[in-house]
Amino acid sequence: MKKTVLSLFASLLLITVAAQEVHLTRNGQITFFSTTALEDIKAANNEVSSVLNTKTGALQFIVLIKGFQFKKMAMQEHFNQKSYMDSDKFPKSEFKGTIIDVSKIDFKKDAVYPVTVEGNLTLHGVTNKIKTSGNITVKGGKISSASTFKIKLADYKVSVPSFQSSKIAEVIEVTVNCSYDPYQPKS
Repeated sequence: MKKTVLSLFASLLLITVAAQEVHLTRNGQITFFSTTALEDIKAANNEVSSVLNTKTGALQFIVLIKGFQFKKMAMQEHFNQKSYMDSDKFPKSEFKGTIIDVSKIDFKKDAVYPVTVEGNLTLHGVTNKIKTSGNITVKGGKISSASTFKIKLADYKVSVPSFQSSKIAEVIEVTVNCSYDPYQPKS
């Protein structure tokens, strides 16, 4: 009986310790920016889900494509149509990767830590490996992440109709910002 109780206690302790390593958000932000001589296009999504494991460096983002908001409603409608993002067929984009130098971050000490992240980005049904730099900021016990990188639309089989090609850049700048809270398991 004692062994069973001790085993159960040890399991609960491990779950609690593991939960302390996991941080998440459901309101991170991803923006993208396209600039051409004819037009700048910017959209933001403030409902990004992200999970960060501070021990392993595992990092994941999920964003619903229809959640991107544009200044002009017509742009938002075109963006979600079959001829662009086809958000009915490809409703989300996802990144699964790792902070490759997570051991350099002291998650208990306030600082801005430059990091390198690599993993797989899935967009429009296509997955590609990416590697980019960013920052992890620890301030007052809160963790946040930030990164800006570029992607080629053609790499993700996102086609732009020829009559719009002069208004939409072939390479898009993506910016990610997330502030994390410690995971609180439901009791």
